[in-house]
Amino acid sequence: MSRGVAIALAVAAALLALLLLLPLGGLVWRALSDGDVAAELGSGATWDALRLSVVTATISLVIAVLLGTPLAWLLARSRARAARLAASLLDLPLVLPPTVAGIALLSAFGRSGYLGDTLGGIGLSLSFTTAAVVLAQLFVSAPFYVRSAYAGFSGADPRFEGVAYTLGLSRWRTFRSVTLPLVWPSLAGGAVLCWARALGELGATLLFAGSLPGKTQTMPLAILAAFESEAGIAGAVSLSVVLLGFAALLLLALHRVTATAGAYR
Repeated sequence: MSRGVAIALAVAAALLALLLLLPLGGLVWRALSDGDVAAELGSGATWDALRLSVVTATISLVIAVLLGTPLAWLLARSRARAARLAASLLDLPLVLPPTVAGIALLSAFGRSGYLGDTLGGIGLSLSFTTAAVVLAQLFVSAPFYVRSAYAGFSGADPRFEGVAYTLGLSRWRTFRSVTLPLVWPSLAGGAVLCWARALGELGATLLFAGSLPGKTQTMPLAILAAFESEAGIAGAVSLSVVLLGFAALLLLALHRVTATAGAYR
């Protein structure tokens, strides 16, 4: 690579890094000058919202991994046109505005949705509950994991699985001992993206689950509520910095786990 190309790439990388980091720096600066982060850290409502966000995002991730891994494997191994069509349809939540996602969930699972009477008949009411928070997060975040897992399974050479079969390994043992080690980086990266997207979900959660403190009010919803209250921008900035700090710590921990774990064992 020539020196000129290297300099151009470095400048482009620096510009993008500045574009991503400057708003975060501005948020921290505004919190230090106008906000009251210490007061928010001492607030029980803040910890309730943060706890709810972390718990529901983690539950969403677990469900996405348990259901999305076999789905991605089946889609990647299938040669049917319907499988490719299904893979494309599963990407739709990635491009839908969060408000559309919330309306779609209400239309399907709300009390007046087309599954509302069926769910009500068995005593289930999902909308405006903590379960609705998980469902909203799962709807918008699971495609990140499935897409990453699908790419990993599609890139893995099936001949390795064929060799395992000829050696007498069962399908499950082949999947666990051969396939998963090959695609582990894709699964780990998809899991981080899925969890991060679930943690930051706002629009679909607001429409489908509401913003009930202690029940459905996640940290993004608490930030919105603070912005619309008397606290205004100062309160929203303080809560934003709290979420930013905890999210950064948790993401660093996740990246450390996935990096030090190495290949799947």
